[in-house]
Amino acid sequence: MNTAPAPQPALARPLDFSFPSNRIAVAGAVGATLLGRVVRGNWGQALGVGGAAFSAWAIARELDPDSPQTANTALPVAAAAALLGGPGNPLAALAALSGLRMIAGTTGQAATPADHLGLLVQSALASATGNRSAALLSAAAPLLTPEARSWQPMLGVLMPRLWRDHASGLSTAPAALLGLGAVALTPAFTAPEPVGSPCDRAPRTVRAGEVQRARQAAVVSLALGLVGGGVRGLGPLAAAVLTVGLRRVRAEAARTES
Repeated sequence: MNTAPAPQPALARPLDFSFPSNRIAVAGAVGATLLGRVVRGNWGQALGVGGAAFSAWAIARELDPDSPQTANTALPVAAAAALLGGPGNPLAALAALSGLRMIAGTTGQAATPADHLGLLVQSALASATGNRSAALLSAAAPLLTPEARSWQPMLGVLMPRLWRDHASGLSTAPAALLGLGAVALTPAFTAPEPVGSPCDRAPRTVRAGEVQRARQAAVVSLALGLVGGGVRGLGPLAAAVLTVGLRRVRAEAARTES
């Protein structure tokens, strides 16, 4: 009889409230939701603002595991964009987060069949709601990881578009400006950088090469979103990439001065 424990999913990363950054994330998301209720005028929009803020924090934690301060900065940046232009499609942010978590390998777990199914569903939902770039990021993630590769999630990209965010003009401007600023920082953002954070569920550190690959994938997804539409849904991704990129620019400037 096989008594070995079942493998844990690579996408599951519960919040540990012993870390201050995790407490800040929850408090910040709640605060953004309440502020969204005041500014946007209804609870649906308010929850979207809070969700965008938390998503930006979570994405930044995948893209910059050694610097929780970056994630803490990304949260209010995404909240501000959502407050000004309205929250975008939350399914796009979820697909982007899952794809980047898989690529960066921060949990240290190899993908399971349940993970591949989850990525397939998220990719299909993002495609159906008009966010192909986020869908592609989620779908391609297993092909960019060294273990447990699978083509299965790519089927989600074939889902026809059933709904699209028709926002235009000023409502898309905050997310678009964040995205353009983030893409402009690509050289600094994607340059190699050592990583020392431990994996959540593996006795090793997060691999620097996998984090770099996740950063590269994030920029590609963001650029495709700027060209192909649905940019509001990528606001959290843009906020995370921008804040990580700025952190790296400042660090490089400090090294140069010293």
